[in-house]
Amino acid sequence: MKSLLHLKEKDLDTYEHSIRVGKLAEYIASRFGFDERMTDHLVTGCYLHDIGKIGIPQNVLIKSTGLDSDEWEAMKRHPSLGMTMLQDCATIDQEIIDIIAYHHERWNGTGYPYGLSGEQIPLLARWCSIIDSLDCMLSDRPYRKRLSLKEAKDELLLQSDQQFDKHLVHKLLSLSDVALTKVQTIDR
Repeated sequence: MKSLLHLKEKDLDTYEHSIRVGKLAEYIASRFGFDERMTDHLVTGCYLHDIGKIGIPQNVLIKSTGLDSDEWEAMKRHPSLGMTMLQDCATIDQEIIDIIAYHHERWNGTGYPYGLSGEQIPLLARWCSIIDSLDCMLSDRPYRKRLSLKEAKDELLLQSDQQFDKHLVHKLLSLSDVALTKVQTIDR
C-alpha cells in the first residue's frame, strides 16, 4: 500500500484516520463473519478510502476552520480522485474502487460525488461510510473536539435512513463500546 505512504507524507491526520478505519473494518468483518473476499475488499477499501486526498491542496486538508464553498468543492473531489488513481492498477478489484468512489454517498441521495441513494450504493461502501463517520466523530478535528461514544452513537442513529443504511448502523451498534473504541489509539 505504497499509496498510504504518500498520504502519510501529505497529511498525517488523514493517514492515521485511514489506519483506524481499516482496523475497525477488520474487526467488523471478523465479527460479522464476512467471507475472505468480502473481508479483503472491505478492509483494503477502508484503508484506502481517502487516498484521493493526495490530490487535494495541502491548505485545504489542514485548514483549522470550516471550508469555504470553493475549498469544500475541492474536498468533495477526493472520492473521484481516489477512484481515478486506482482504476489503472490491475491488482485492485473494482469492488475496492467502488468503496473509495462511493463512501460519501448518502442513503437519501444527498451525498457526493454521484448522488446515489439506498441500495444503489454498494454494500461495502455503505459500511465504509459508517465506519469512516464513526471514527471522524470520535477523533479531534482542527475545527472541533471529538464526540463522546454516546454522542457518536446517537448521531449514527439520528442519521439512519438519511445518511446511513439503518440496518448496518444497528448491526454496528450491536458491538460493544470497547470494540467500537479500541482502534482509536494507533502507534505512529
